[in-house]
Amino acid sequence: MEAHKAWKYGNNINTDIISPAAYMEYTIEDAKKYTMATIDTEFGTACRPDDIFVAEHNLGSGSSRETAPLMLKALGVRYVVAMDFARIFYRNCFNVGLVPVECASTDKIHMGDMLSVDVDEGIIYNLTTKENLPCGKIPTHIKEIADCGGLLEYIKAKRAE
Repeated sequence: MEAHKAWKYGNNINTDIISPAAYMEYTIEDAKKYTMATIDTEFGTACRPDDIFVAEHNLGSGSSRETAPLMLKALGVRYVVAMDFARIFYRNCFNVGLVPVECASTDKIHMGDMLSVDVDEGIIYNLTTKENLPCGKIPTHIKEIADCGGLLEYIKAKRAE
């Protein structure tokens, strides 16, 4: 079972926190190092591919800026886990190729915990605390969108078939 580091944050992490307005003019590649910079100056440079972004309630509220999930994706984040999501952010995650996972127990996850996410079984394995946390399963047809790298890539693949 492959485990990845959790970057854990609290409630109301909005898109302006994830993608600070001061860097909106930058390319996503140049801006990614400033991801979460308003509350965590280390995240954008220390986050590694396949690390897992975790929050509690109301993740992704605020503006509907797509740069927030794009910056997370550019850092290599695959799974974004929260108790609940703002609707547009949730959809934007799939649209750009991230997998948003609902888990009512993110309060049991701490910064730095090592996690393995199984969206087919609906379980997050916290290897640090040895707890198995139930999470939402992702329907196969929706997971295919994220697996293709997002909605545009999924459509291209379907058209090529």
